[in-house]
Formats: sequence, C-alpha cells, structure tokens
Amino acid sequence: MFFRRKSKVNAAPPAPVAAPYVPSGEPDLRGLGRVLWQKRALIGGVTLVAAGAAFLVVNAITPRYRSESRILLETRENVFLRAEADKNNADRTTIDAEAVASQIQVVLSRDLARQVIQKEGLADNPEFDSGGSLRAILGLFGIGRDPSAMTKEERTLEAYYERINVSSVEKSRVIAVDFSSANADLAARVANTIAETYLSMQQTAKQDQTRAAGNWLAGEIDKMRKKVEEAEAKVEDYRSRSNLFLGANNTLLPTQQLTDLNAQIAAARGQKADLEARAKQLREMIRSGKPIESADIANSDAMRRLIEQRIALRSQLAEQSTTLLDQHPRIKELRAQIAEVDRQIRTEGERLARQLDNDAQLAGDRLDSLTASIDQVKRLASQTNEQDVQLRALEREAKTQRDLLESYLSKYREASARDNINAAPPEARIISRASAALKPAYPKKLQTVLIAAFAGFALSAGFTVTGALLSAPTPSPYAYGYGPAAYAAPGYEPTMAAPPVQPVPPMAAQQFAPPPPMPMQPVPPPMPTMPHVSSPSLTPMAAAPAMAATAAPAMAPLPVSTVEQIASSLRTGGDTGRRVTVVGTTRNVGTTYAAITLARALAQEANVILVDLAFGAPNLSVISTDPNAPGLAELVRGTASFGDIITRDQYSTVHLIATGNVDRDGPMLTASPMLATVIEALVRSYDHIVLDIGSAADIAVERFAPLAQRAVLVAADPANPSTRAARERLMLAGFADVAVLTGVSAAVAA
Repeated sequence: MFFRRKSKVNAAPPAPVAAPYVPSGEPDLRGLGRVLWQKRALIGGVTLVAAGAAFLVVNAITPRYRSESRILLETRENVFLRAEADKNNADRTTIDAEAVASQIQVVLSRDLARQVIQKEGLADNPEFDSGGSLRAILGLFGIGRDPSAMTKEERTLEAYYERINVSSVEKSRVIAVDFSSANADLAARVANTIAETYLSMQQTAKQDQTRAAGNWLAGEIDKMRKKVEEAEAKVEDYRSRSNLFLGANNTLLPTQQLTDLNAQIAAARGQKADLEARAKQLREMIRSGKPIESADIANSDAMRRLIEQRIALRSQLAEQSTTLLDQHPRIKELRAQIAEVDRQIRTEGERLARQLDNDAQLAGDRLDSLTASIDQVKRLASQTNEQDVQLRALEREAKTQRDLLESYLSKYREASARDNINAAPPEARIISRASAALKPAYPKKLQTVLIAAFAGFALSAGFTVTGALLSAPTPSPYAYGYGPAAYAAPGYEPTMAAPPVQPVPPMAAQQFAPPPPMPMQPVPPPMPTMPHVSSPSLTPMAAAPAMAATAAPAMAPLPVSTVEQIASSLRTGGDTGRRVTVVGTTRNVGTTYAAITLARALAQEANVILVDLAFGAPNLSVISTDPNAPGLAELVRGTASFGDIITRDQYSTVHLIATGNVDRDGPMLTASPMLATVIEALVRSYDHIVLDIGSAADIAVERFAPLAQRAVLVAADPANPSTRAARERLMLAGFADVAVLTGVSAAVAA
C-alpha cells in the first residue's frame, strides 16, 4: 500500500509505480510469478552460464572407458576326485550371500592387486603414477595424502582402487568386475586379468592347502607308527606275564574252558535224564503187560529175534486152529511155545531196563566230574579277572592308535594322489570376458550439462523468490480491515491501487473455512464493488481502510450454506467428508429436520446412515419403518446387535439408528467409549454418516468432535451473536470445518 501527503498546491499526480510483492497470509502465486517474469533475463543468464561452464568442464575432463568381466561361483570339482570325507556332504554346492561377499573381498585384496599391476605393468603407466597438482595442493592443507609423500607402489594401488568396482549381480552367484581407464583396450585387459588372477589364486590356494595337509599327515603318521608299536608291545608283554593266553576266537583260555565245560555239563544232564526216563518207561510196560514197543527194544538184536519167533509161533497157531481143536496136542504145544517166548521177552526187557539204569548212573557220575572241573575253572577265571580288565584296556588303547594310524594313512594317500594329478580346480569360472568399450563411461556430458543448467535455474529462481519474500514490506493492519479509518495518520489519504473487488461467490461457503479473527471494532459486510484508482498492481488488501471507514455498527452475519452445497462438499471431501455432525444452536431450531434433509440429499448417490445421538430429545424414530425398534441405548447395554437397531427411512433409502430406550442414562451414553467403536464400524459399511446430536446448549460438544471432524450448525438467525459464539465453541471443541445452515424454512427452500 502506498500513501501520498496532501498538498494545498495543485500538483500533477505521480506516475504509477509497480508495487512490490506483499504477502497476505497465504502465498500469492501470481505475485511470485510476476517477480520471476521480471527477473527472467537474470535467471536465463545464470542458467546458460551454468550450462556453458558444465560443457567446458566435461570436455576438459579426460574420458574414461569401462569394461566388465563376470565370474560365476560354483563347485567345479569332479565327484570322483572329491575327498572321501566330502562325498556325503549334500550342502557342498550351496553358496550363500555371505560367501559371495567374501569372494568379492578376495577380488579386491591387495595381493591380487599387486599381481595384476605386475602382469599388466601398471606401475610404469603414467595414468596410474600421476600425482596431480590438485591433490598436491589439497595435501598441503591436510585434505588427503600428498602424492609426493607416497611410494610408487602406493600411488599405483590408489589409482588402481579408484578405477576398479567389484559387485555381485542381484539374486545370483555372479560377480561383476568393472575397470575403467583412459585406454579402452587397457581397461578390458585389466578386467580380464583380474578375473584370471582370481581363478589362479583360488586354485593355488587349494593346492597349497592339500600339499600342507599331506606334509602334516606324513609327520603325524611317523609318530603314530611308533605309538602303535609301543601299545601292541605293552599288550603282548602283559599277556605273557599274566598267563592270559588266547584260545579260539581270541578269547582267554579260562573263559574258553568255562564255555566248553558248560556245554558238556548241559549234555550230561540231558543224557542222564533221558536214560532214566527210558528205563522207567520200559519197566512200566513190562509191569502192565502191555506190548513192549520201544526204541531200545527195537535196537536190541535178541529182542528182535524173540519178537520174530513169537510172530512165527502165533502164525502157526492160527493156521493149526483152523483144522485142530483147542485140546489138540499141537495146539497146546504152540501155546506153550508162545508163552515161553513172552517170558523171554519180559526177561530181555528187564535186562535192557537195568542197562539203561547203569548208563544213567554213568551219566550222573560224569556230571559230577564236570561240575567239579568247572568249579576249579571258575576259581581260576576269577583270579584273572582284574588282569583281564587291564589287558582289555591295553588292547583298546592299541586298537585306537591302530585305527588312527590307518585313517591318517588313508588321508595321506588321498592327498598325495590329489596333489599328483592336480585335482584342485577353482570353484569359479569366467562366464563373460571384458571387451574394449566404444563409448566413454565418464563423464556423462549431456546429463552433466542438463543437471548443471537445471541447478543454475533452480538456484537463481530460488534466490529470486527468497529475495522477494524477504524484501516485501510488512502489511498494515488496515489492509485486513481490522482498524477504523480514523486511525490513519493525519495528513495522509490512501491511494487505492487494486482492481474492483468482486463479491464472494456463494460456492465459497462450501469450503467450510474458519472465519478470520474478529477485530475489536465491528467490520462491515464486504462491498460489492470498489472504485477504481490509479495503479492496478495493488492487491485487494489496499481497500481495507475504505471498508473500515464505512463500517456499520452491526456485526457482519456468518456465511450461510444450502443443503445442496453442503452435500456437494461432503461428496468431494474424501475421507473427511464421510462423517458430519448436525448440531443446533438451540432447541426447536430444526436440527433434526436439517439432518434428515442432508441425509436424503446424500442418499441420492451413496449409502447413508443417520444416527440419532440427541439423547435428551430424540425425534428420528417417527420416520422409521420400525418406530419400536431398539437403538443405541440397547446396543451400548449389550441387549441388541447392529442388525436389530438399524432401520430404514419411510420416504428414502436412508438407514436410521434411533436412540432407543434412554431412560435416565443419557449422560452415561454420551460419555460411553462404545460410541466411537460404533461409528468406526459404520464407516466400514456406509459412504456417509450423519450424526444428529441435538442442541449445542444441552450437550458437551467436545465429546462428539472425535466422531466427525465436519459439522453443520443449524441456526435461526446467522447474524445473531449467539450463532457466532456457538460456531466458535464448535471450533474450539475440535471441529475442523463448521458450516452454517438456517433453520427449517431455509432448509426447505434449499
């Protein structure tokens, strides 16, 4: 804003001057654009200078060519040449990420670098032994190392590591080796040499490991042979001193004798029992007069002859009985002969029984003898038990030493064979060799020039905008219409330089923006137009003194919205527009009617539910399809579910939730944390939720602010100070956006 002093002399009006950028609480993009356009020459010049400087620098830099070779890590060892101990190792071919990272460090090792430098003669190449004047100057200031204080090898290694890059290909066991140089052929040769040297080092390391293992085993084998000889000598010496000689199956003689005697005693017992049983059976048959049929009788020659003779006599008796009577002499003779033969058979049976008794007695005597012998052997074996324990300990020691010696001999023969046939291939192979690059990899000329130009443009534009913001004059409080015109300095009159101010369109009320802070003096309503004054470059803020000069004593009414405007704003408000709270300044102002009208307007394009939270004066049940249905009170008490309390509007598709039977629990229901849970559950099922909380004078609006951040204040007179006070109370309670809606008549008109 500019001022000019009044003069009594008629003077020519001054020429219009362009006003500087004046902030008005929010960024003025048009004002900043005008400042940038005014400084376009400076911004364009800085951009061109930055691009030109970058172009000169990138052309002055020596280009570098980059070549890449790739190595695949894998187990290339033949299974027939693999060590016997590793043949059953199933995880031998597994190479994890840590193994790949370890091999990358091997490729970057200084030992490998020295071999590559020696093979390619990099130490004699000026590219790798050039200290540079810039580095020398930086070294003087302690930034980096002075090249003159470094050895030739250190300078070459440093240049080598500046040009090498080793990395692993993602999700693979491939190692990429990149090397850059001013010579494209040299870069390709060095990359291939690095890969070949890595494979050679790996193979040499495995051969050295095998050779070292063979040499160690040879020394250990000599020691083990002596130990085995000493252990076996101790065993034989102790056996001879303790008379612990071995029999069959490498068992001690007392032990073997015990085994044999046990077998003989068991056989003798069985023989004795068998003979006694056979003799008893034979006597029973003789005593009972039964036919003597036994294996012992069958094996007796005399018994066989007597049985055959009896059979022959009975045959003759049967033959003669067919022609002769029982009292015939021949018949009597044959019967007498048969009786005599039977008597002889019984006599022979008794003799055989006595013979079996004698054999059983002999078996018993032999059993007694064996029992006495085994007792003696047991005493002898018990005397040698302690010696036997010591002998077994010496034998175990000798066997352990012998097994270890055999294991060492087997490993030594295997290591010697693997070393002789050179069976140690590297566990990697080159899958891609480097070739000479056709284009330099550094510097990227076009990208560098574009980045420099963009940086110059951004910096110059940024400094221009920052300077405009910092140099802008502090706006006067009259620019906002906060003070009366009488406070202007005497002798000055304002010169308005803004274009005519257009009235605020009705749709501005849809934004639900909070009003500016109220001034101490009453502010008149905005004028429809402002007189056009000399300079058109000033913002509308310059009209504030004139507005303040014509201020009316009455306070300006709040902007009023219509139901369609509020519904449209909620539809386009995103997540914040899905919940809205309808509250009235006083009772009987039409709060419930406004909530129903807004819900029906939203239901034309979305799913809407209207919730009655006016526990002191519930009214929504009158339009419900089920007026007697339970409501929020029953849900909070746990006596009803969501399906029980949700009903429908009789005249639209709006779903309703009534208060239910509140009784005297209104304050408790208002403070219940269950309300937030209910609202969150409804948000997941409906597009919009309209909350009717009744009159702001009867409830604590602070409890409902967390449920819905947007509110609609229903008032009978928007110009009434109580309406403004109610709106400010809602804002302080936590409602972000509060729109004002007139009472029943306005809602119907809308």
